[in-house]
Amino acid sequence: MTEPTRYAARTLIALAVAAAFPLHAQEAPQPQPAADSAAATETRQPGQLETVIVTAQRRAENIKDVPMSIATVKGEKLDVLTSGGQDIRFLSGRSPSVAIESDYGRTFPRFYIRGLGNTDFDLNASQPVGLVMDDIVQENPMLKGFPVFDVDQVEVLRGPQGTLFGRNSPAGVIKFDSAKPVFKTEGYLSAGFGKDRVRNIDGAYNIPVSDTVAIRFAGQSQHRGNRVHNDRPTGTRDFEGYKDNAARLQVLVKPSADFSALFNVHGRDMDGNATLFRANILKAGTNGLVDNFDFGSYPTDGVNEQHLKNKGASMRLRWDLPGVTLHSITGYETLDFYSRADVDGGYGASYAPPMGPGFIPFLVETADLIPNHKQLSQEFRAESTTKGPLQWIAGVFYFKEDIQIDSISFNSLAPGNPQNANYATQEQNARSWAAFGSVNYAINDRLKVRGGLRYTSDKKDFVAQRIETGGRSYLPLSQDSNNISWDASGTYVLTKDTNVFARVATGYRAPSMQGRLNDLGSRPSMAGAEKVLSVEAGIKQDLFDRRARLSATAFHYRVKDKQLTAGSGTVNMNQLLNADKATGQGVELDVQANLSDSLSMTFGSSYNDTEIKDASLYVLPCGSGCTVTNPISFVGGTRVALINGNPLPRAPKWQHNFTLKYSTPVANGEFYAFTDWAYRSSYNFFLYEAVEYKAKDLLEGGLRVGYKWGDGKYDLALYGRNITDEVQSVGAIDFNNLTGILNEPRTYGVQFKMNF
Repeated sequence: MTEPTRYAARTLIALAVAAAFPLHAQEAPQPQPAADSAAATETRQPGQLETVIVTAQRRAENIKDVPMSIATVKGEKLDVLTSGGQDIRFLSGRSPSVAIESDYGRTFPRFYIRGLGNTDFDLNASQPVGLVMDDIVQENPMLKGFPVFDVDQVEVLRGPQGTLFGRNSPAGVIKFDSAKPVFKTEGYLSAGFGKDRVRNIDGAYNIPVSDTVAIRFAGQSQHRGNRVHNDRPTGTRDFEGYKDNAARLQVLVKPSADFSALFNVHGRDMDGNATLFRANILKAGTNGLVDNFDFGSYPTDGVNEQHLKNKGASMRLRWDLPGVTLHSITGYETLDFYSRADVDGGYGASYAPPMGPGFIPFLVETADLIPNHKQLSQEFRAESTTKGPLQWIAGVFYFKEDIQIDSISFNSLAPGNPQNANYATQEQNARSWAAFGSVNYAINDRLKVRGGLRYTSDKKDFVAQRIETGGRSYLPLSQDSNNISWDASGTYVLTKDTNVFARVATGYRAPSMQGRLNDLGSRPSMAGAEKVLSVEAGIKQDLFDRRARLSATAFHYRVKDKQLTAGSGTVNMNQLLNADKATGQGVELDVQANLSDSLSMTFGSSYNDTEIKDASLYVLPCGSGCTVTNPISFVGGTRVALINGNPLPRAPKWQHNFTLKYSTPVANGEFYAFTDWAYRSSYNFFLYEAVEYKAKDLLEGGLRVGYKWGDGKYDLALYGRNITDEVQSVGAIDFNNLTGILNEPRTYGVQFKMNF
């Protein structure tokens, strides 16, 4: 069976699953109240699912009425997934078409939606997935890993979000909304203890200071002891422990019914280790680990440490005037980052024996740091609040970021691992502004249409320098770009329980620059702006008297001038480039159901078929002796791999997730058991294909068993993450040796939570 035939068959199967649920087409549509009032006055019969309210279109709406593919994570599922102290990567695979990985450990998460992401490890890397935390865009990768605690809801907006969210979101947006201050005393405290001396504490305390002022303080402290040891006398001796503390203070001021101000101050202080790059753990000719691999052992002569401090503040003002609501959203973020690791993943070298494990061609011990960073953003937005068929939103947005990045190296063979004299530095000043608007119009009781438009202007000034004993290079770049993004969509009410939708949308990612120079002869690279056009259509349906809910979407996108990151073969550098085109198509399915009074479940599935289309595009393959399966050619005597037709890197075709909860009354409380599972198929680590650098299929599961009492006030539970202890390589370094990066092994513990 050909690949197109297989794709068509899988699409039909997925749509058949959706079609298997009855539509009851004979029922007439009912008028829909406004989402915010519906949420406030919702009455549910026993066993019915709650209405999900989202702000994907910058106003509160029932998720069923929004004409795009959206998923949410909240409540108990969010608590379960964060049980073991996981960082933001716990969301990977927990929603269809979403993947998250990192080559930096707990910092620098890289997000992928529908296969679109960026494998670049440079601290200046841009990503096509936007991350918005409490209405503030988090641009730098180090900001995107802020710990998840006291969060009301996570929204995954799949597909281009180039109108209301703008630049650098052609793949979609992941949106976090913290719990807001309210005018009553409430809060919670949660404490967990587990394997490897894990200690996790988080909580929130909300108090009304007066009739017009409320304060909410939330914090989290996570700790894990070291669990990997270096038996050699040199370098760092113990690894993979961390201390990660974060806090958020919010103050709500509401002096009148038509004005409110919400102030947010937050910060994070993390000390730990960089990712462990493990030399020669990949068995040559396979994508498996070497025989007798020992997770707890890491022989090295390098130093490994990582530190991140970031802090920020925001001010959100709202005026509710007759017929219109005005918003002003001001955000400021800054960070200080240092990460050092033994990238060659072992000790010694071929010219400095002893060496190991396996063959170490040359030393690579490096550090990347951000000593200076500032981000400022400002948005003014107006939205209509009239009751007529026409609704609109209009606004302007300004963004400014200044960043400095230093890349240094060390001599692992000298006592104390001193810093080498040669180093590289990058400075970038980015400015962007945009004007945007959208219009919603209800043509009749059944059909609502939407359209949006955004103009964005970007300017980047960039300087890369290489400083060596023998000289200095100074290499400036500058780029101005602008773009008009648009979208058009519609929702049609088939019945009071069933909506169908269609959407056409465009997105845009600003040009990217990089200058992690390796020597005086190196040059910075730049990738031009990429633009995406996406088409999707789907169905959203309540089933069995709202005891079940289904959402199914089919989509296709085309990215013009797709920004890609290529390795440099035998040195620790990346190169930015543009492919003529990349395409993707697939299906997504989300199902929730209360199966009985005691049993509930969720199921999600996605199929993403991506392809790079550029007949002349080539990259330098591994310098580690891997088994390249792409066609090989020679350009100027240099061996290269032709990648036309390859899938996008780190883009699994299949992803499935499943949760099942059982609960039953016991004594004066409730016993429950909650299990969650996530599967993803294999993917390429890099742009080229190689046997060793292809991830295996991965299935990871979690389990939480507990007891609640006191009307849900108290909760005591045992938890386990990756309960089958699946350990495999999920990433690699390809320029030196067969170096692998592993997923998190099994962990378990106990957790107690008290609500008040």
